[in-house]
Amino acid sequence: MRWVAGVVCALGALSASAQPPKAPEIAAKAYLLMDVTSGQVLAAKDPDQSVEPASLTKLMTAYVVFDALKSGKINLTQKFTVSERAWKMPGSRMFIEPRMEIPVEDLIKGMIVQSGNDATTALAEGLAGSVERFVDLMNQQAKALGMNASSFKNPEGLTVAGHTTTATDLAKLATRLMHDFPEYVPYYAIQHYRYPGTPAANDTNRNLLLFRDPSVDGLKTGHTDAAGYCLVATSRRPVAGLGEGPAGQRRLLSVLLGASSENVRAAESQKLLNWGYTAYDAVRLTAAGKALATPRVWKGKAAEVQLGKVEGVVVSVPAGEGPRIKTEIVRPDPLVAPLLKGQPLGVLRVTLASGEPVTEVPLTVLETVEESGVVGRAWDALRLWIQ
Repeated sequence: MRWVAGVVCALGALSASAQPPKAPEIAAKAYLLMDVTSGQVLAAKDPDQSVEPASLTKLMTAYVVFDALKSGKINLTQKFTVSERAWKMPGSRMFIEPRMEIPVEDLIKGMIVQSGNDATTALAEGLAGSVERFVDLMNQQAKALGMNASSFKNPEGLTVAGHTTTATDLAKLATRLMHDFPEYVPYYAIQHYRYPGTPAANDTNRNLLLFRDPSVDGLKTGHTDAAGYCLVATSRRPVAGLGEGPAGQRRLLSVLLGASSENVRAAESQKLLNWGYTAYDAVRLTAAGKALATPRVWKGKAAEVQLGKVEGVVVSVPAGEGPRIKTEIVRPDPLVAPLLKGQPLGVLRVTLASGEPVTEVPLTVLETVEESGVVGRAWDALRLWIQ
């Protein structure tokens, strides 16, 4: 089998040499900005540096809880009993008392909005039976998500030796959380919450961008003396040319670690998000479910196979360069049936007119091509031999 590169499209004429935009100076130990819609990293500083995640840990805790909800192991109205251990947790709190029975949904809100370490511990104990067992689940899930540089020692994020992650791993976690559990993402946009009967103190979401930018709908803050001030922020804004409704919205994600204050982490995260929207354009190459290419198939019931991405193909390019990008598909040849829906098959390479690489998009088979009958296979085998 050989590999071929086929030009899909050359959008416009060549222009003067273009280079990727330079990111602004960001006052943080490490950061990463991702275009979730295209899957591309737009800017980063020390994204693989090992850091303490503080309460950003609760993103992994939430992933494990949301997964249990999705699988039916628990439900939102189910009540967990607050233990002495949960009640005594230091740091941010939901202010729940021992032996109280709290619905899972309220504990989730307490964990996300109030960043309650007591609520987080109650969720961990209620779901897994113990904090230690829940931490095992966290690390198993981290490995499954490809977070190879992360190690979790607790569900709430208090400083413990060896409790570390990276901006890259946090971006993986946040994007998967939003993709896998979209029904629970609205919890992260709640500005105020407290459980009835508990003190009104600490009822405001610490993500200041929720109050400053209407396009921001999450996700999580974190702070300890060792970690500094951290924020994983996400924004969704409509973009002309992407389509109508949700398909026409572009989502960016910023991971900012080690800022000097609550205001600085918010301001620097806002700077990153705004820069991403203005420095890069989103270009849609195919709509959801539409084929990017239909190459020839041998020994199949169909003569062609549809290659693309189920959710469509969107790429991020430097502002103004969209009409001049070049694309090509690199795939094996010849293609021989059977080819199964969802099977990886080649990549789309996108470059600027200057030749500067932009991204490579993995492609899959959109519709299964079954193997043809004995006569069809024999005839195609002969034709391939002649070729």
